[in-house]
Amino acid sequence: MAVMAGEVGHIGLITSVSGASVTASLDAGAGGTASQLRIGDLVKMDTSESIVYGVVDRLTRETGNGAAAAAGPVDLVLIDLLGEVMTVGDVPDRFQVGVSVHPTLGSGVAKADSSDIARVYARPSESTVPIGTVYQDRNIPAHLMIDALLGKHFAVLGTTGSGKSCTLALILRSILSAHANGHVVLLDAHAEYSKAFGDIAEVIDVASLQLPHWLLDFEEAVAVLVKGGDRAQREAQIAILRDAILQAKRLHAGDQADAGLITVDTPVPYRLGDLIKTIDDAMGKLDKPDNSIPYLRLKRRLESLNTDKRFGFMFPGRIVRDELAPILSRLLRMPVDGKPMTIIDISGVPSEVVDVVVSVFCRVIFDFALWADRGRAQPILLVCEEAHRYIPHDEAAGFESTKRAITRIAKEGRKYGVSLCLVTQRPSELSASILSQCGTLFALRMNNEADQRFVARSLPETAAGLISALPELRVQEALVMGVGVSLPMRVHLADLHPAHQPRSESADFSVGWQFDKEGIDFVADTVQRWREQRRQHHHGPAAPAADSAAAGAPAAETPAVPVAPQPPAPGSPIDSLRAMTRGR
Repeated sequence: MAVMAGEVGHIGLITSVSGASVTASLDAGAGGTASQLRIGDLVKMDTSESIVYGVVDRLTRETGNGAAAAAGPVDLVLIDLLGEVMTVGDVPDRFQVGVSVHPTLGSGVAKADSSDIARVYARPSESTVPIGTVYQDRNIPAHLMIDALLGKHFAVLGTTGSGKSCTLALILRSILSAHANGHVVLLDAHAEYSKAFGDIAEVIDVASLQLPHWLLDFEEAVAVLVKGGDRAQREAQIAILRDAILQAKRLHAGDQADAGLITVDTPVPYRLGDLIKTIDDAMGKLDKPDNSIPYLRLKRRLESLNTDKRFGFMFPGRIVRDELAPILSRLLRMPVDGKPMTIIDISGVPSEVVDVVVSVFCRVIFDFALWADRGRAQPILLVCEEAHRYIPHDEAAGFESTKRAITRIAKEGRKYGVSLCLVTQRPSELSASILSQCGTLFALRMNNEADQRFVARSLPETAAGLISALPELRVQEALVMGVGVSLPMRVHLADLHPAHQPRSESADFSVGWQFDKEGIDFVADTVQRWREQRRQHHHGPAAPAADSAAAGAPAAETPAVPVAPQPPAPGSPIDSLRAMTRGR
């Protein structure tokens, strides 16, 4: 039955029809219903065979010329078509994305009610998890389709402060609460997520990281070991290193049957001492001492890294064991043992090798899936924070090995059960070709026009109208579009318990600057941690006092009581700092 003027919800009549949208003139006689229409509202139109649903994309007021001007302004609404419910045929009352029968000129338009919204955003029949509610009705849940979301990759995009980290935590928490035996690896660039997942995650930081030098492929080894010199000297170092690594690997393999199959990229152990000895032996065979410079550079670099505590995770010492299976077991959570996630905190990794570390993890995850028995292999999700650092839009930027590893997962990972999640606050600096491999996008507030245009180019045609909402999205709101949802939607994200919220990167200046509570003891402790390369992390799930208050727990107020300072031990860092202060 057609929507007629005067009916409840009627707002106007269709004046223009195109393939993906219609335009309607709002009926002044519709009373308050038309005047209350907002961007993002759901509307419906009847046809001879269906009810067509659409979303309000634009509202305009036009003033005509001549006689038309005397009649007063005309209010128009542009409606992006979403899909339809067939009223005839075999599937009545079931919403389907896409429109097979378009409404005609003069057809009525009505604002959708709660039952219409529930029908359009009904829970799909596939395996799903809720992440919040739809924008049009806070009583109707918004669902993600798990297999489609993870099977075809996804991305979380938004400017700093838009709630990216909390959105990611909510998505992963929702998925893992329904799938406790998952396998998620999260590359944490800023030590944010141990607080959010500490109860269900194996947290690996620089103090517990195991990434032995022999696990690096040749390109990664070159990035770590070949430093200094002009182009010719660097090429000489690379050639020397290639032969030396291959010989060291085969020497360690000894008489094993497969020793002849070892290549420079084969992930088998070798001793650093053997590598240095091989370089020494080759240098001893030189005719001219002048040709020894590349050998000496390599040797000095190896000896320097071997004694640098910052690189202890990569150069652990003289003892070399084949620990690849235990390393992968811990990384990939096999067995899960109650912790379906691994958080790799790379914030403490020396900046000169952080790209190499990311490259190794991405590469070994894909290689493990590639060589695993397909009948026993478990799907794996790799979450890459600060993705624009590793796969930048500028092809000349970034570490080539890291880009290649992530690109391979993006393009081939789904064939082997490896899914990719990209997270960034700079979408326009991210590789467009890699983002195009993500089947689902979560777009949070974006004020930067370049980012908005970049995301708009990545949207499906049915979601193009949503782009106008990006600058106005509130915290805890997101546009979700792609194969992971039944249709593009604006979502109010569910509340995330304070204990499950990532650690904020922003300092609370208004709180921190209220009291003068830290002195030289704090400075000395920080200096000691700095010298020892020892960072303090909050890996537990407990929330700080402010978060507990937010969660409903009373915040106890403890009066400040002056405490007499204790004299430091002689020769302590505090003594040194005080001596420096007196020296000024």
